[in-house]
Parts: sequence; C-alpha cells; structure tokens
Amino acid sequence: MPNTTQPSVGLFVTCLVDLFRPNVGFSAVKLLEDAGCRVSVPAAQTCCGQPAFNSGDRADARAIAEGVIKAFEPFDYVVAPSGSCAGMMKSHYGELFRGDASWASRVGAFTAKTYELVSFLTDVLGIAEVDARFPGTVTYHDSCSGLRELGIQKQPRKLLGSVEGLTIAEMQDPDVCCGFGGTFCVKYPDISNAIVERKTADIETTGAKTLLAGDLGCLMNMAGKLKREGSHVEVRHVAEVLAGMADGPAIGEKR
Repeated sequence: MPNTTQPSVGLFVTCLVDLFRPNVGFSAVKLLEDAGCRVSVPAAQTCCGQPAFNSGDRADARAIAEGVIKAFEPFDYVVAPSGSCAGMMKSHYGELFRGDASWASRVGAFTAKTYELVSFLTDVLGIAEVDARFPGTVTYHDSCSGLRELGIQKQPRKLLGSVEGLTIAEMQDPDVCCGFGGTFCVKYPDISNAIVERKTADIETTGAKTLLAGDLGCLMNMAGKLKREGSHVEVRHVAEVLAGMADGPAIGEKR
C-alpha cells in the first residue's frame, strides 16, 4: 500500500508506559504498523492532564490539554495504549474548553480522532485477527475508564481469540474496579487495598497463569498486590501479547 494512502497515527505513549513499561509502546507501534499505519511519536507530548483534572486543578489540566492538542494536530488519528488516557482526552477535554469559541473546532477535531489502541484496531481499521502466539490461559480485566467511557470490552477479547495457543478464562467480575483509580489509591489506601484484594482473589480463582488488561496503572496495581500475596500469576499489557512481544519479564518481575 503506498504511503500516501496510509493513515498517519500519532502515538500518545502515556506517562506510565514511558517511565515503567516502554515495551507496551513498542508493541503498540508494531500493531499499528502491521495494520498499515504510519506511526509517529511526537516529542512534544506530555501527560494527558488526568491527574490535575481529577484533583480539581482545571487551570493546569487545560494548559496541558492545549499542548497535547497542538502536538497531535498534524495526524489523522491519536492513539493511546490506555483507556484511561484516551478516555481523558476524548471524553473530558471538551469540558476544559467549554465556552471558549476560539478553541472549539480544534478540540472537536482532536477528540473525534482520538482512540484507545485496541478499539482503534478493531473499530476503525477493522482488524479481526493478529499474527501472534501465546501458549497458556489468560484472564482479562476490564479497566474502568476504557469500559465505561469508551465501551471497550469485546474488542480485546476478539483479538485475543485469534492468538495461537491462547485460552481466555473469564473472572467472575472482570468489570469490577481494581482499586487503583489514580489519585484514589493515594487518598484512600485502605479502601483501595480492600478492592484490589477482592480482585486478586477473583483472578486466582480462574486458574489463569497470566493477567491482561489495557491500562498500565491497573496492571501495576494488581501486579503489586499479587506479588505481595506470593502469587505466581504473570501480569502483562494486552498489546504485548497481541504484538507477539510478551517474551520478556512480566510486570513487576526482574529483568
């Protein structure tokens, strides 16, 4: 396919991926390029602004959002390997610019072209299968933002169903929060711990050897709890498995 017909995608890497799990970003690039996209990673990108927004600091959240919009304006699409960040940009940027006519068209254009990674692959590009192998049984956690703000539930399971050797064992409550919630786990640690404790018990009950999800914050929270409980369940981002790049250490494991 000639480059002129390929959609240009600006990859919003996310803070957690950049700092803690770069392999998720590399996996996202592979999936997008395999799907026929031209992928760029704008150096000017920063945080999506969600921590400030959720803390009530609308002024700084707005300033961050302006920078993000400017950095990604040249691209046909904005894609993030995170339902949380994608949900912030797609669902909440409009609130930050409400009543500002000078930004209305730019914000509208930005939010309209912003997607979570797996949703973009399936819902926009029409990808139904991937060329990957991952032997074993996995269970999948539906992160709150991806599920409730973006409707991401069937999409990852659809693609995982095409991975050679992979079997999905569903939890009893895959759509129940893991207790992370960004600043929530810092403000209410006891409640957060009680929630994730129930989640890890649900994970263990499935008998799955690997836990997958689409948000690194959720994954790190659950991986930490599983580790403290002495569990042998490995934790990975769904993009790593779909891209066939899950042969390295799991989240929280030593290199």
